[in-house]
Amino acid sequence: MTSGRGIRELLAVDPRDAAKLLLGAVLSHHSPEGTVAVRLTEVEAYFGQVDPGSHAYRGRTARNAPMFGPAGHLYVYFTYGMHHCANLVTGPDGTASAVLLRAGEVVEGRDLARSRRASSKAAKDLASGPGRLAAVMGFTTADSGRDALVMPYGLVLPNYHGDPPDISSGPRVGVAGEGGSEAYPWRYWLTGDPTVSRYRPARIRTP
Repeated sequence: MTSGRGIRELLAVDPRDAAKLLLGAVLSHHSPEGTVAVRLTEVEAYFGQVDPGSHAYRGRTARNAPMFGPAGHLYVYFTYGMHHCANLVTGPDGTASAVLLRAGEVVEGRDLARSRRASSKAAKDLASGPGRLAAVMGFTTADSGRDALVMPYGLVLPNYHGDPPDISSGPRVGVAGEGGSEAYPWRYWLTGDPTVSRYRPARIRTP
């Protein structure tokens, strides 16, 4: 098992490399309600101010400030007036890189996860999609900026014993403009895993 410091060093790299490293990792959140842990099966990399799809593309704001902090911290935002989405900060301090946690398998606390996502009928759907994943984990903007490598959170990286998983990649989901194009195939998922969400391009907004 890699220590918190060791994991932070492993995540302080190019977000595309960190994203692939996180596939199969188990992220946990210990709350007063109980513990929920999710094995990550789908993620997206965002490369700070050089990435037109990134929240940090136009610079630092009060909302995206956690992205500019240390690797291993959470960046949680509220979107569409209904969903929270959770990211793990990657790269060296100040680069504003992050990995969006898009989907996973609930491996601990399934009853609590079901109570938080009562509309999900099948176990494979509980954390399939970034809004669902954040919901079952109990993440809100109150968690943004906090260190995911220490209590009440935890992150365990996978150990594949020299047999790496089959990873697929493609354009990011729902990202408008160039950042959602084939030029940025920075969505990664475990090939064939049933918890991976469906790909949806960005909606084209009409005047």
